[in-house]
Amino acid sequence: MSHRPPAILVADSRGLDFLNSVATPVDTPVDWIDNGEGLLSWLAQAELVPSEVLTKLRTQSPPGELDKVADQARRLREWFRRFVMAHKGRPLRVADLRELKPLNHLLERDEVFSQVMAGDPGDERVLTLKKVRRWRTPESLLWPIAETLARFVSMEDFSNVKACEGPSCTLLFADHTRGKARRWCSMAICGNRAKQAAHRHRMKRRK
Repeated sequence: MSHRPPAILVADSRGLDFLNSVATPVDTPVDWIDNGEGLLSWLAQAELVPSEVLTKLRTQSPPGELDKVADQARRLREWFRRFVMAHKGRPLRVADLRELKPLNHLLERDEVFSQVMAGDPGDERVLTLKKVRRWRTPESLLWPIAETLARFVSMEDFSNVKACEGPSCTLLFADHTRGKARRWCSMAICGNRAKQAAHRHRMKRRK
């Protein structure tokens, strides 16, 4: 697909945004990572991989290699969706850890190390310790996704994970509102549709 709409990043969680990389924003289903170029574009919009890394892998990867990684990303996405759908609405338990073995196996292959580097402009520290990742192959694009999913399961209260109440919407989100009253993926998408539908229903009843 060459003309994708912008990625939907409304979940208040990059882990759930990854699951929302396939959705039906209007009437037609869209998969933002249906091929290698789509994966690169989604990673750029989600700000999970530096732009210079994406450019390098785009130009240096063997033909078809990025498409293979996109296929792996889609399989990872659907595996993680099953996990989230099975556990959303309640806190995770230690016993749930056994279901996360595929994620830990992927994390084991990551190539992250620390280096002493110059501090950021304006920082009081001249030197700082930063994590750096080696991007040797296209498959390394899966590592920041895996890290995001791992951070999500270890830091998010699954009681806050909800599915949008839109009749045909498949989007998930983390409800971080004060009263835990969020019902829609966004007011601009399903919230307004629900308001319009309710308004039409009221008008019909008055006739």
